Amino acid sequence: MSAAEDQVIAVIQRGFERTPYPGDAYLQGSREGCEPYEETVPFAGRHWDGLPAEFLDGHYTALSFFSEGALRFFLPAYLIADVRRELQTADPVLTLAGPFEETRLTTQAGGREHTRRTGGLVLLNSRRYGAISFSDYARFRFSVFSREEAQAVVAYLQHRRSTDTDGIDTPAIDCALESFWRDRAKGAPTTDELERHVAAEQEYFRDLMRDRTDQD
Repeated sequence: MSAAEDQVIAVIQRGFERTPYPGDAYLQGSREGCEPYEETVPFAGRHWDGLPAEFLDGHYTALSFFSEGALRFFLPAYLIADVRRELQTADPVLTLAGPFEETRLTTQAGGREHTRRTGGLVLLNSRRYGAISFSDYARFRFSVFSREEAQAVVAYLQHRRSTDTDGIDTPAIDCALESFWRDRAKGAPTTDELERHVAAEQEYFRDLMRDRTDQD
């Protein structure tokens, strides 16, 4: 690997070194059918550091089925494997950048030509989610990342852009960086802030339970 790739990997490792494991019961996000459980349960009890690329490729759809906390925890494994050019089927760019770019596909159906749009400001599923767009949903899902974690994602996306010689992923990466990731990397709560908030909440609930115990 090149020195530039080593540097990107170092940024990813530092960015996610304090990311907490969400717990075995909180890995699955989607509840649509059996596949989300089947794809996420193999990650139970495992740490992202050291997961082999073959395992990640074998569970590439987990990136879509993870809970927000599980995506936050296991994403660096996919990023590092991709920087090392070890992935064959998993594509973190599709997950991290795809929802922000609107794409169009023209197909024939019923003797007519139909243009199908997806991503960006296109509505996700109006019957179920009302006015939520693809980018709205992505912003919610990716708001789980702290500032350091988002900075690691930015470093990864910039690296992928610099190696995208055929230009296939560049439009989506540019759109994602400009519309979300760079701002997230600058303004998201830091890991220290998150940990202080969690500690304060735990202290409050301990005191609350102590008061209730004293009253009993």
